[in-house]
Amino acid sequence: MDKIIVNRYALYTTLGKFYVVDPAPTKNKGPTEVMITTVVFDLDDTLYDEVDYCRSGFAAVAEMASKLPKTPSAGQIFDAIWKHFAAGNRKTTFNAALEELGIAYDDKTIQQLLRAYRNHAPQITLPPDSGDVLEELSAKYVLALLTDGFLPAQRLKVRALGIEKYFRCILYTEQLGREFWKPSPVGFEKLLANLNVKPESAAYVADNVEKDFIAPNKLGFVTIQIIRPARIHTSTSPQPGDARLGVDTSPERAARYVIDGISRLPALLDEFARRPVRQAQGKRAGDG
Repeated sequence: MDKIIVNRYALYTTLGKFYVVDPAPTKNKGPTEVMITTVVFDLDDTLYDEVDYCRSGFAAVAEMASKLPKTPSAGQIFDAIWKHFAAGNRKTTFNAALEELGIAYDDKTIQQLLRAYRNHAPQITLPPDSGDVLEELSAKYVLALLTDGFLPAQRLKVRALGIEKYFRCILYTEQLGREFWKPSPVGFEKLLANLNVKPESAAYVADNVEKDFIAPNKLGFVTIQIIRPARIHTSTSPQPGDARLGVDTSPERAARYVIDGISRLPALLDEFARRPVRQAQGKRAGDG
């Protein structure tokens, strides 16, 4: 039996049917049934594995760094960068690698390496399951993309993955200003206005429970977290009794649904089409 987490409770599937187990109540709202017409995707670790982009970027950085005076080979530099990244250093990865290799550097050097990382042509490909899902859903729904991150890098990722054709609208929050990166609601509001759709008729599919779902939850989207095995951000939407140290388990951060792969998404959306989503809960899904 497959399992999908719904609203921090369990949604079990058997023979393609979904069963909600005691969804949590929402305060001060009556039940309102809506149909999903629009699916908005995040990019990194949602449609592809972001670690593949990191690997590609580190190779570009290593190649540039190998041209500095008295430096080892690009392969040795890559290995050092990767070692520190894999150990969890996500803020001073380049500094740590250069120090380990005894390569002299200053702030200007680090900025050059960062530019090489963000502006490189990424060697990434769209996973087959993501391509299949986008192809299938684009025939049934309006699709859109909303992504944070440095603008040149995000545009280059989209181009390398070849996914522009699937989306009615692509919104790079960097174009609005860095203060409007998630969890700001501004990007979501602009996207809704551009598509002329109400949030209650939209689903947002993303990965990072720390920031991705706060704004769409408040606006009224149906929120869905995808758990990719190689994901960089490993937090999942909290479940009852969850008290993980250092993890904010507040409901506003949690996606309403959690699925263990993008291939699960069409079946979940199809179920919404058969049984409209209850935005305000308080009854079992089968109750009248």
